[in-house]
Parts: sequence; C-alpha cells; structure tokens
Amino acid sequence: MRDVIVAGIGETPMGRYPDRSLHDMIAEAGRAALIDAAVDPARLGAAYVGNFAGQPLTGQAHMGPLLAETLGIPHIPALRVEGACASGGLALYQAVQAIRHGMHDVVLVGGVEKMTHQTTAVVTEALTSAMDVELEAQSGLTFPGIFAMVANRYFHEHRDVSREMAQVAVNAHDNALLNPHAQLHKAIDVEKVLSAPRIADPFGLYDCSLVTDGAAFLVLTAADVDTGSTARRVRITGSGHGGDTLTLHGRESLTSFRATRQAAATAYEQAGVGPGDIDLAEVHDCFTITQIINTEDLGFFEPGRGGDAVAEGRTALRGDMPINTSGGLKAKGHPVGATGISQAIEVITQLRGDAGERQLATADIGLTHNLGGTAGTCVINIFEGES
Repeated sequence: MRDVIVAGIGETPMGRYPDRSLHDMIAEAGRAALIDAAVDPARLGAAYVGNFAGQPLTGQAHMGPLLAETLGIPHIPALRVEGACASGGLALYQAVQAIRHGMHDVVLVGGVEKMTHQTTAVVTEALTSAMDVELEAQSGLTFPGIFAMVANRYFHEHRDVSREMAQVAVNAHDNALLNPHAQLHKAIDVEKVLSAPRIADPFGLYDCSLVTDGAAFLVLTAADVDTGSTARRVRITGSGHGGDTLTLHGRESLTSFRATRQAAATAYEQAGVGPGDIDLAEVHDCFTITQIINTEDLGFFEPGRGGDAVAEGRTALRGDMPINTSGGLKAKGHPVGATGISQAIEVITQLRGDAGERQLATADIGLTHNLGGTAGTCVINIFEGES
C-alpha cells in the first residue's frame, strides 16, 4: 500500500455563524487547503465531505456536488460521508484508503456543519437521530442523558471523578484561549464548572461540548506526488475504523468503548507504534467523562486511572500526554461533520511546528480519535512528521 501525505490544510474559525451559508464555509476552508497544498485543482481525483445533519438542519442533501461546484471542481467525483459525529473522521478514512490502494493520487477531504441558526429543540432532535430512535430517542433520551448514565456507571465501577471532569473542562478552555480558531475564549476554574447549572447529572453546563458552525479541509496525496508545498510533510501512517452497537443497553461495557479499542488496535499496528509513542492526541470529548474514558481505551492510562492523569496534570498542555491542545470539542467547538477533520488540522499544525503559543516542545507523532453516536463508530488516524 502507498504512503499518504497531508499536503494542505484549511479551516474556518469555529463558532456561531447563523448568517453564513454552507457554500461560504466550504469555499473558505476548501480554498485555504488547496492554497496551502500549492496543488492545481485539476490534479484532484476525488473529494469526500463529512456531514451529519445537513438535511434536517439546512434542507441540503447531496452534499458532494455542492462541495465540488462551490470550489470550482465539478469535474471530479465527490460524495458525502455520514457517520454521526464521526462523519469527518470517516470521510478522512475513505480518502486515505483511496490513495493507499491506488484509486487516486490527490484527493480533497473535509467536513462541514451549519447548526446554530436552528433552535435548541431542532438541533437536539437532529442529534438524537444518531442513537436508536425507536428504542432510545422516542423514550425522551438525549445525548447528555445517555452519557450521564455512562458517567454514573464509571463512578460506580471506579470512583467519583467529578472534580477531574471539571479539570478536563478547565484544560480545554485554557488551550482554546491560545487557539484563534476556537469558538470559546473564556477562562474558567474547577469551582465554576462544579457549580454550573445541571444539564443531566452529573453533567453541568461546562461538561458538555458546543453547538458549532464550521468547515475544515485537507488535501491528501500519494507520497511520490510533489505539489510544491514548503510545509513540513506529514504522513498518515495508521488509520483504523471500529464499530459497536447503536444502543447503549446492547454494550458489553458502559465504561469502555469497543469501537475505540478496535480502531486503535488497527491504527497502532499499521503505524508500527504504541500508545507510549504518541506525543499528543485530539480525542472526542463530547462530554468531560468521555475524554477520560477515551484516554484509557487508547492505552494512554490504565482503566480507572484516566481521572488520576488529569488530576496530576499529565493531560494538560505542558503535561507528558497533552490531550486536546486545540481546546477540543469542548472549547474549540464541535461542528459535527467537520470535527474529525478539525482534529486532524490541530495535530498537523503541531507536527508542522505552527501552533504558536500552544506549540508543544515535542510533536512528532500525533493521533486523532473521532466518535460517532454513543461510541457506535470510531475512527482513529495516526500522523507522523517527516524529519
């Protein structure tokens, strides 16, 4: 199989843009990625776009040709990829496979979501379509409720990590303050998180990720393609896709996500690395407990010890295993279809040495972890900077 290079990156700032169209956001982020890659759009063989809720929230389906026409590349096949909150990660996974297996030499892959123009009720209904509608959503269950059950079960099996969850939120906000593309630029402290209005016990307002508009794109090439870009070359060395049941009650465990473990095993094997080789990770912190569980499932910390790592400062920006240097879904934002691509952009930016005030001293191998639904889908990609 051929090696895959990230030749270009581009994204919009993440935020609330009710007056911006899908076309606007795709144009800004997609053109930025093409310019960064220094690639002639005529060399593109295909385009993939992650989008979850375009139809219920904007009325727009058939997103592939929309992307292609907006960017002036209607000559190429383009398709939308949907996998709930993992839509962006799945689009990236498909693009990687296309290059690895010789289908295309140069591809564009991205994600876009427009959400904030709708009411909370409409957005909530759209998001709950990522769970089992008949068996879960129609009973009144929402994602804060379902992950609150996960958190309470974690407390039962291990210990109450409410304070550590609050520190997860604080770390995310601290990192976002250093990220000009982040949605939230607001410092908080542990006591503010713990005293915030309850959403679904044990979650307060600051334990939950954001509703976000935004787009993010990458240009990928085969390793032997020269685009003329002068940025540090970054390889995608491992790419894994894991799955599990759609329902929470169908799981063998509520406190460990099989889809993550499957995807991680594949990605680590392909890349020839293990958890101890990873310098930074962007993980899917849709809720603060989820970050803790994810870091355990990825093998960074032992089961039940992810909270301890947070308390010890290990996952903070200057810790030995920095998590979500971008601010994560919690503070950079969660533009659902674009989230997996936005995660990749943070890791690539760190590996290029372009992260400014949040730049890590050591950033050679990074990992992205993108979940869909109640962890029914997971995509993991491993990135390595070339010397």
